[in-house]
This record gives sequence, structure tokens and C-alpha cells, in this order.
Amino acid sequence: MRILSVVGARPQFVKLAPVAAAASAAGVEHVVVHTGQHYDEKMSQSFFDTLQIPAPDVNLGIGSGSHAAQTGAMMAGLEPVFERYAPDWVLAYGDTNSTLASAVCATKLHLPLAHLEAGLRSFNRRMPEEHNRVLTDHAADLCLAPTEVAVGHLTREGLADRTVLVGDVMTDVVLRVAKAVAAEPVESPIGVGDTGYVLATIHRPDNTDERDRLAAIVEALARLDRRVYLAAHPRLVSRAEAFGIDLQAGSITVVSPLSYPQLVQALGGAAAVATDSGGLQKEAFLLGVPTTTVRTETEWVETLVDGWNVLTPDPADLAAALGRPAPTAERSAPYGDGTAAVRTVETLRSRRRP
Repeated sequence: MRILSVVGARPQFVKLAPVAAAASAAGVEHVVVHTGQHYDEKMSQSFFDTLQIPAPDVNLGIGSGSHAAQTGAMMAGLEPVFERYAPDWVLAYGDTNSTLASAVCATKLHLPLAHLEAGLRSFNRRMPEEHNRVLTDHAADLCLAPTEVAVGHLTREGLADRTVLVGDVMTDVVLRVAKAVAAEPVESPIGVGDTGYVLATIHRPDNTDERDRLAAIVEALARLDRRVYLAAHPRLVSRAEAFGIDLQAGSITVVSPLSYPQLVQALGGAAAVATDSGGLQKEAFLLGVPTTTVRTETEWVETLVDGWNVLTPDPADLAAALGRPAPTAERSAPYGDGTAAVRTVETLRSRRRP
């Protein structure tokens, strides 16, 4: 059996790691195609290096651009690759433009398409990610759902017969990396012995495209009474520079985007997280770090149980939200037991077309 994985952005590289390992262990041929959506070394190559992911078989080198230009260029680049490898499954990950491009291209070529992390819904149609994930689910021959909530969404949309609950592959990675960095800490811009800080990431258009809103978020973080490590996504840096906003203000210490082991290690010392990232919400939940999400909604609704994550769209409320005590209730385990990648590969093998 031949699986062709299409990835292009940081969260997808993380999800790819356990799938690549599971495919190798099962003796399954696995072709990796990198669209080049994230091309900064810290957002791309470092993840392949630190997570021990095999080098991509193909790198399209698409780079940045408008949604239409980027997605169209990806489709044009993917078509001859799909035709060359003729995989048994095209495996799309998550909710980026790379996800949608691979879904449309596979569908047009009548190649079986599986969507990993299917069924997530924010119900916010302003988010490009919401369009990408919904369209990909409905194009897919197989929806690989991470949670029961995701299965419920797919069922209500008439996709039950092509849905399989496999668990969340991010859980596989977080648990493995947390164990590794606890045994052998990695060099990081955030000191290993440093504790009690806020770890922050902000990058979504709703928070960065309007000067007043971005300025309000930065000001709220800068006025906190404890250190804030802001891992600055290239998008945030470029927007702040264009708006004349000083990210290195008050309590904020700006650090470059963290490698995945650095990120997991940083969560181990953090007292709280402020973010608009879907992935970081879940990673913090899995490691027991209270999170404040600067959005009106989340696709990872399980993190909201018992207040481990709270939605705080108004920057004026950030200080109070980040200062709340950690929940005392035991966390549930909605994201699986760390073997989702193995179940993913097993499901693809069992559902392979004759």
C-alpha cells in the first residue's frame, strides 16, 4: 500500500511525525509532499529535524500569497505529483490551504482521499480554516476523526458512513516529546529553570489584521505582572512592523518561533498560555496548563471543560483570565491514548480499495 501525505504548515509537520513512524513500522510505503506553505526554517525544516521526520520526497516550494493564488499554485504543483505516484490514499492533514489543495486535486484525479483531523468545527465562517476543513471533509472518501464531538459533527452532516474515530495524532506527539524533554532538556530561548511565566502566540488574521485590535492585545500582555514569552510568528512580526507596534514592550520578551521540543518544554514551565492557535490550546490542555484563547470560539471544545481553556475575545479581559487559578478537577482524556497514528494506518490499510 502507498500513502501520499500532503503537508505544508507547522501543525501538519507535527501530525505527520507519528503517522510517518507508524507507516514505517507497518511496512507501508509513505510518500511525503511538502507544498512549501511554511518555508521559514524555524517554521518548517526544524520540525523535520527535531521530530525525526523523513525528508520530503517532493517540495513544491510554493511560498506565500493570497489564498486563491497559493491554493491554485499548490493544485497545479500537486497534480503531476499525484499522477506520478498514483497512491492508494492521499492523506490530507488539518485545515490549511495545503489541505484544501490536496483534497481538490485528489478528487479531480479520482484518487482516494482521507482527511486526518476530520470533523472539527469552529462554526466561524470568517476563518479560512473553517472553509478548508468543511470542504475537505465533504470531498473525502474517509474522514479520520480525532474525537467523539468531531464524529457527531460529521454524522449531522451526513458523513457517518465514511467516518472512523481514530483519536488525535497530536496526543501521540505531545506525550512522546514531553517524556523526551523531561529526560533530556533541549536548548531553548526560554530557560529550563524559568517558571511561572505566560507563554503567548498570536497569529490569526482576526487578531493581527487590524491595528487597534493587535495593539490592544499587545498592550494587555505588556501590562501583566509577570513575564510573557511571546513566540512571534512571522505574520505577527510583519503586521506589528507595518503598524508601528513594539512587540518588545513591558512584560513581553519576544522569542523566535519555537521548535516542537522547545514548545513542549516551555509549556512545562508555564503558569498560563495566551493564544489564538488551535494546536497550542490542545497541547496546553494535554500538559495541564490553563489556557486563555483570544477568540470567540474554538474547534477544540473539549478543552473548555472545567475551565482549562477559556475564550476571551476582548483584550480588556486578558489579565483577569490569565490570572485565574488552575482548575482542580481531574482532566478527562477526550483525545485518545497516544496510539492514533497506528489506528490511522490500520484504518487506511483496511479501507484500501481492491
